[in-house]
Amino acid sequence: MNTKRIDNLNIVLIIASLFLAIILPFELFLFSYAILGPLHYLTEINWLNNKSFFIKNANWIWVFIVLTFLISLPVVLEFSIFNSFRGTELGTLINQNLEEGTNVFILVAFLFAIGILHLEKRTNIFLFLIFSIIISVLVLNYVSFSTIIIGAFLPTIIHVYVFTLLFMLFGTLNNRTNSGILVIVLLVFSPLLIFVLNIDTTGYVLSETTKANFDATGFSSLSVIIAEMLGYGREQFDLLSRIGIKIQSFIAFCYTYHYLNWFSKTTVIGWYKTITKPKLYGIIIFWITSVLLYWYNYKTGLMVLFFLSFLHVLLEFPLNIVSIKGIYKKIRNEKSEMATTNSGLEKVS
Repeated sequence: MNTKRIDNLNIVLIIASLFLAIILPFELFLFSYAILGPLHYLTEINWLNNKSFFIKNANWIWVFIVLTFLISLPVVLEFSIFNSFRGTELGTLINQNLEEGTNVFILVAFLFAIGILHLEKRTNIFLFLIFSIIISVLVLNYVSFSTIIIGAFLPTIIHVYVFTLLFMLFGTLNNRTNSGILVIVLLVFSPLLIFVLNIDTTGYVLSETTKANFDATGFSSLSVIIAEMLGYGREQFDLLSRIGIKIQSFIAFCYTYHYLNWFSKTTVIGWYKTITKPKLYGIIIFWITSVLLYWYNYKTGLMVLFFLSFLHVLLEFPLNIVSIKGIYKKIRNEKSEMATTNSGLEKVS
């Protein structure tokens, strides 16, 4: 499939995701997260592994794995088999400290991704890791809004919407197709369209099962944070109010299109070529098991898949940095070429 056809496909996927997100904001999110999510995690991690995670020494990827483990441990300890340990003084201490340190671990991973893309010597990389830890602790303790940006938005909205947009923008700057530009425009304006549309929410009914499953995800807290940023008080905010449904439509759109976009660019980045038959069988078995877990009990599925879902976010950080650098270089080179051209015209005139 050529670039133009993929762009046209993405136009259809954006429109379809937007339409479904508006009419089924909670249901679409739950479906995408449980069905499309696990398959995305597995295939992307496999592709990143074959690309050496876009870093010079893939062994440093263990830093991201350890950080993900620390972030995931409080969730793992929620399983009933750890009830006795969780009730001990040690278990309480570990659980509390790791939960409080989650935002630090996320920021350390992001800063460290920047370092390993620019440093080569092992000593320098290790020192930068220490530097990342110190800076993360200081930022999260003394910069008031950093907790919301790092903890609430970086692994969620920034990951599924902003980084997806930047990755697509990087590709569009390289190809310069009209259809590619249209995709970017649609992706930028889709959230705005959600918030300006006069959506009738009076007849919207949320089933008990859907509400219970959505509450299990914890994404209601993200909706509250977004509502507060838009000027709505925490006490007055209602998930099923007009603004609550619009916010959830935005979240459902971001996640659904993020997953669909990954599968749409299969032939562009060729991630399917790195999947051998044994890997394919393993991915299919794991994916089916994941879907069945979500079907059996949505919260159980979330807990079992939590490590994998968070791991793919952190492992993608180096690629995100590469995309940002690529966009910056492309724009800078174009400005330089434009300045050179203008200078030449001035000399001629």
